[in-house]
Amino acid sequence: MTFDISELFLVDGKVAIVTGGSRGIGKMIAQGYVANGVKTYITARKADACEATAKELSAFGTCIAIPADLSTKEGRDSFITEIKQREQKIDILVNNAGAAWGAPFEDYPDEGYDKVMDINVKAIFTLTRDLMPLLRKDSSPEDPSRVINIGSIDGLRVSSMDNFAYGASKAAVHFLTKNLAVRLAPKGITVNAIAPGAFESQMMDYTLSKFRDKIEAENPLGRIGRPTDMAGLALYLACNASKYMTGQVIAIDGGRHLGSR
Repeated sequence: MTFDISELFLVDGKVAIVTGGSRGIGKMIAQGYVANGVKTYITARKADACEATAKELSAFGTCIAIPADLSTKEGRDSFITEIKQREQKIDILVNNAGAAWGAPFEDYPDEGYDKVMDINVKAIFTLTRDLMPLLRKDSSPEDPSRVINIGSIDGLRVSSMDNFAYGASKAAVHFLTKNLAVRLAPKGITVNAIAPGAFESQMMDYTLSKFRDKIEAENPLGRIGRPTDMAGLALYLACNASKYMTGQVIAIDGGRHLGSR
């Protein structure tokens, strides 16, 4: 049997949604998709930032902004209605929108815990559920649609930071990924998770400004992640080369969750 490498890794012509796509990891993934021929919708709570990123990425291909607050039912419903008016099928859903909240254990507020869980876990479940008709359209085990959830290495090991809800939420994302993978495989949908380590993002700005040298010194590969690292993995999970893969949680962290050098 011979393999056409271009066919294995081709994503041109697909349609994707990247939540939280205006900045950070979401923007890295969106840029990788857009530059490789994927019609990409990005959503974010702040309309100006969402529109600006879509305009920037449209220099490389097709990127469309649909601002929405996916942490609320009203925001999700509005977004889904807009998508259904524009597309009959979605090939790739990247659930990236997320939040963090840091506070000492004794002072950790209920509202902070609830906010992180609602955005990081519940919103993934409800958005995936409500987009199911578009994901299932013409999908099959031989040509599956893809759901890619963004977890974190903080869901694989205990962080030294006071991010109690964040770590718990990302561990929940990883298990939800496995659960959905089993349930949705017969419908022709694969579900995998990416668990990033340190990448440049607004969420990481403060930590990197204070501890970047330490973080890089402890990393087995000696650096933080780059946009091409994230885009490459997201492209792989969307192409034919990975269509038999589902329910996996893939750490992309230079080996940091395994230990420090």
